[in-house]
Amino acid sequence: MYNEENCRFLKTHEWAYKEGELAVVGISNHAQEEISDIVFVDLPKVGRSVKAGENCCVVESVKSASEIYAPVSGEIVAVNEALNGDPALVNREPHGNGWLFKIKMTNPTEMDALLDLSSYQATIQK
Repeated sequence: MYNEENCRFLKTHEWAYKEGELAVVGISNHAQEEISDIVFVDLPKVGRSVKAGENCCVVESVKSASEIYAPVSGEIVAVNEALNGDPALVNREPHGNGWLFKIKMTNPTEMDALLDLSSYQATIQK
């Protein structure tokens, strides 16, 4: 479950936390506010292999489309199917039920290279 102590961030506004051998991935509250009214999420395919930093998802709003990057390498093992019928869930609960996908990590130490909350907040306040 998301909490400020166990969550890590990319400078591109994705967050991830470990859930066993999985990384649960979503976008930050700051990102969803910038994107605004989300109308569609193009989720990655389950079974797809991704590398850390690779574009693997797109979030579309009434004003733009934003690429979402994998924070860690591994295999996509789950996607948030609820977003197919309710993409605005990302706006309402970006750090909760608005998660995007889960990755079975091939190298869990990649999480160590991500930003902690205070470092992430420093990047968005510039």
